[in-house]
Amino acid sequence: MKKVLVFLISVILITTLLAACTQSGPTSVLDKIKNEGKIIVGTSADYPPYEFVDSTGQKTGFDIELMEEIGKKMGVTVEWVDMPFDSLIAAVKEGKIDVSISCFNYSEERAKEVGFSKEYFNSEDSFIANKDFTGKIEKPEDVAAYKLGVQSGTTQDTWIKENLIDTNLIKEENVQQYERVDQAALDLEAGRIDILMADYVPAKALVASHPGFQMLLHEAIASAGPINIVLPLNDEKVKTEIDKAIDALQTEGVIDQLAAKYFGE
Repeated sequence: MKKVLVFLISVILITTLLAACTQSGPTSVLDKIKNEGKIIVGTSADYPPYEFVDSTGQKTGFDIELMEEIGKKMGVTVEWVDMPFDSLIAAVKEGKIDVSISCFNYSEERAKEVGFSKEYFNSEDSFIANKDFTGKIEKPEDVAAYKLGVQSGTTQDTWIKENLIDTNLIKEENVQQYERVDQAALDLEAGRIDILMADYVPAKALVASHPGFQMLLHEAIASAGPINIVLPLNDEKVKTEIDKAIDALQTEGVIDQLAAKYFGE
């Protein structure tokens, strides 16, 4: 009789635990954010005017201010984590950070690993060279004739690989990848690379801060497109919350104000 009683108690406990698990369902990172009262956001603060460190040592820029406004809409504070761009997606996947904002373009390849918010801005590509550069660049593929620099992990990095390296237009050793854009700018200035590929707005900022640089193919369309916040994969709760905040900031004109402030648009 005792064995039967123990068996019945075990069955009841297991059934109760299974029911509890079924009712709670998958946990969203939004629950963690709300419980802690903060959202941990990764960025690569080397890409002005989207994200950079100012003269006082504070992170600022279009993305930084936008995320702070999103945090206010969510009723939480923003805790920033600065890391190399090509490690941000892995950090979201592994739960080291909650989300990431760092001028991310949506791509099908990235969408296999992480989720995306709705778009909050659009970007185009550009190419930068020194002012003494005399090459003829009429279309993006023409840059394959020169030594190129690009920030690793970006859509520009992917575009170069798929459209120039994989098609044998350029040798892989003629493409230099950088963790940070400021490192690439130093090599461009020193002549170690001929052309740097980047998003148009940060490229414009680099040219403005480096009198010896010039822009090639203004606002070229190669890898560019909508810019989104990177989220955990298939987390609809956090996506809905952040999308709602973006919608509100668009309606209130806040995003347009930030674009005017940082991009002159």
